[in-house]
Formats: sequence, structure tokens, C-alpha cells
Amino acid sequence: MRRAWAVFTAWRRTRPFWGGALLVLGGGWIVRLMSYPLLVAVSGGWNSSAGYIMGGALILFGLTAWFAPLYGQLVGILGVLAALAAFVGANLGGLFLGTLLGIVGGSMVWSWGEKPVRLKGSRARVA
Repeated sequence: MRRAWAVFTAWRRTRPFWGGALLVLGGGWIVRLMSYPLLVAVSGGWNSSAGYIMGGALILFGLTAWFAPLYGQLVGILGVLAALAAFVGANLGGLFLGTLLGIVGGSMVWSWGEKPVRLKGSRARVA
């Protein structure tokens, strides 16, 4: 169990994990609040499908931040823009919560920088 946690921690440290998690949560919240059946959303026009499109985009951007951190800055900016568009198009962006999570998560993904690798038993020197 310790080995699995160490592998997960090493994986998490090499990508914008928490920003991606907030993007996925915000997108999930927006999709959750769009309580239309999928058939109505597809055939009902923009008003019915905006939540699924914007929420799905936020989920996609969060997963991209996790599994392709090279595109972090682009995905972060697109995540913030999608969250702002969801505010206008999808029930105030999931009653403000989805938009807020999307903006904070996109900002965290956009500003993320890879942490230096820590060596066991060594201390970082401040110059």
C-alpha cells in the first residue's frame, strides 16, 4: 500500500493535479445541474445543451491537465474561458459553484510549474 501511495505521489507531483481536479469537479457540477435527458439536450438547441457542452469541456480540460501536462498553460486558459462561458450559458455556471471551481482550477493549471525532484536525505540549499 505504501508503494502504491508513493507512486501516486510521484505521479501527482509531476502535473497540475489539484487544478485539474477542480476543473473536473466544476464541470461535473455544471453537468449535474443540467437535469435534461440527453435526447432533449441534443434536440433542444443551445439552451438545452450548453451545460453539457461547457461542463464536458471543463472535464476534458481537467483530464488533459492530468494526462498531458505539457499543454497546461493552454488548457488552463481555455478552462477559465469555458467556465466564464458556462456562467452565461448554463444556469449561471452551475449556480456560481461550477464557474468558481472552473476559474480557480483553470488558474491553478495555468500557473503550475513542475516541482523539483526531492532526493532522499538531502536538503535544499538556499543561495
